[in-house]
Amino acid sequence: MDCLQFDKSKLINLEYSLHRELIRSNRAGSYASMTIIGSNTRKYHGLLIVPLEHLDGGNHLLLSSFDETVIQRGAHFNLALHRYPGNQFEPRGHKYIRDFRTEPIPKLTYRVGGVVLTKELLLAEDEERILIKYTLVEAHSPTTLQFRPFLAFRNIHKLSKANMDADTRFYSVKNGMKMKLYYGYPNLFMQFSKTVEYVHVPNWYYNIEYHQEQNRGYEYQEDLMVPGYFEIPIKKGESIIFSAGTKEAVTQSLKQQFEKEIAKRIPRSDFHNCLKNSAQQFIVKKDDKTEIIAGFPWFGRWGRDTFISLPGLTLAIDDIKTCKSVIDTMASELNGPLFPNVGSNSNAAYNSVDAPMWFFWSIQQYVEHTGSIKKIWKEYGSKLKKVLKGFKEGTVYNIKMHENGLVYAGENGVALTWMDAVVNNKPVTPRIGYNVEINALWYNAICFSLQVAEYANDKQFIEEWSKVPILIKESFNRVFWNDKKGYLADYVNGDYTDWSVRPNQVFATSLPYTMIDDEKKKSILDVIEKELLTPKGLRTLAPSHKDYIGVYEGDQESRDLSYHQGTVWPWLIGHFVEGYLKLHEKSGVSFAEKIYNNFQEDMAYHGIGSISEIYDGDPPHRPKGAISQAWSVAEILRIRTLIDKFK
Repeated sequence: MDCLQFDKSKLINLEYSLHRELIRSNRAGSYASMTIIGSNTRKYHGLLIVPLEHLDGGNHLLLSSFDETVIQRGAHFNLALHRYPGNQFEPRGHKYIRDFRTEPIPKLTYRVGGVVLTKELLLAEDEERILIKYTLVEAHSPTTLQFRPFLAFRNIHKLSKANMDADTRFYSVKNGMKMKLYYGYPNLFMQFSKTVEYVHVPNWYYNIEYHQEQNRGYEYQEDLMVPGYFEIPIKKGESIIFSAGTKEAVTQSLKQQFEKEIAKRIPRSDFHNCLKNSAQQFIVKKDDKTEIIAGFPWFGRWGRDTFISLPGLTLAIDDIKTCKSVIDTMASELNGPLFPNVGSNSNAAYNSVDAPMWFFWSIQQYVEHTGSIKKIWKEYGSKLKKVLKGFKEGTVYNIKMHENGLVYAGENGVALTWMDAVVNNKPVTPRIGYNVEINALWYNAICFSLQVAEYANDKQFIEEWSKVPILIKESFNRVFWNDKKGYLADYVNGDYTDWSVRPNQVFATSLPYTMIDDEKKKSILDVIEKELLTPKGLRTLAPSHKDYIGVYEGDQESRDLSYHQGTVWPWLIGHFVEGYLKLHEKSGVSFAEKIYNNFQEDMAYHGIGSISEIYDGDPPHRPKGAISQAWSVAEILRIRTLIDKFK
């Protein structure tokens, strides 16, 4: 397909191939990630990363890589690639790569003399298991494959170092073996679809380097344990399945399981299907909970990101059941008027002022899609009222509705809005006071609640809240709007008004209930289009501002300083398009389609088949941050539904 084509002649060029990464995840919360040539350039790369709640609640890398060697007539040809100190690559197996395809699953083709070997990878949908299929397409003499597993057994944010505590014992199982390096970890079962010989020669491989971590200013050298190697003969035309999982596989069924898993995949036959595939990768279903991973490869579940991305990831592809399941999961974790922003249970951080407001919006989108407004108050009315009451009466971090109807939020040292980067324990954009997007969402939440309460005939709620929107509307226009500037202030705190041109005002043009008239909406959108709009999203600060940083790069501090000071965020463009279409209706469709189509080229760059977290503010707007971000994918999908609606 056009959007996932790769220049075969460039695959062996490391400057090209090492900057193109894959991410594959499953509903069990596991994932695999690597470059398109199978080499790892991040500590977050690996073939099997699994969530381990009983350890630290984080994701852990078990199987880092699985090195293949083709043996013919006593000659060994290693197909792997690792980087070592001095920018030395060994064993340089990428030179044997002849083709890479992603449809229907990632597939590498190697040629070694007269040998043609293919390698296909997929994750089982509902269990912590990766399956790799090897097929010997061509061979002119007897061929043996040798495999070396590189084990890490660590949290994805850390690195492994050689030590005396690693347990190198192994136990034989059907067509393979199992082992675990450290106490508390599950066994890793490594098995094949046919009988295999295993030779146990445990050895540490020292100082494997991850240059992406080096570029990001982190520790980047790791020692990995290779316990031994597997050897297995293979005939021309034969396929062998390798399985690595936390439970023992039924080896005689591996080939059948592989084919069944492929049949479940949505074909990446066009741009839209790529987005649909990517959308499903963020969904995790465990026990009675359905959650959304904010991004890959290093994010977990975030409350704010969950509600913002939920409509695009589910309703935009008509997955109503999953949408409802996520809402129910999150609603069960409401604590006072706040949702956990990061973490869960005793490790949860309730430091997001906007997550509760986006909760209303996600339910609002669900109602619009399903027409189920009559049921909503019964199902969620108590939660909605709890949030509104908490904001009205006041809660932690000075979150409280003032007498003018506007919500004030913030205290020194805390970042409560989505612009939450912190450097040296100080928020880069503290935004203490009345935030423009919080109050736009606040107004929308109350109006929506009143609408639903009317269907439920909740007269007491209506009497208590019916006059509040009028008060908010008058205060909002007076506090945030400036006729001469023609746009909304970003935040107001006492006598200080921040007139920085930022994208947060866009929500006042896009939300279902808004406090400003069409003339003001047009003026706001014109300013955003002139100052913030790029082909990849909205800048977080106008380039004319003295604090603008146009390139997201450097160490952690440098990146955090630029995170919301000019960096482009794709998710924001969904609300820009929505505001634009509501204003221009059908005449704005061609403009919206152009914005949507701008992302098609991204399918073959950075995170293959997905949308990155952020982009540089300066042209050529290179993708940065996480290679696949939930709200980025969600809002591009939602743009498609908006286009169809206004057509």
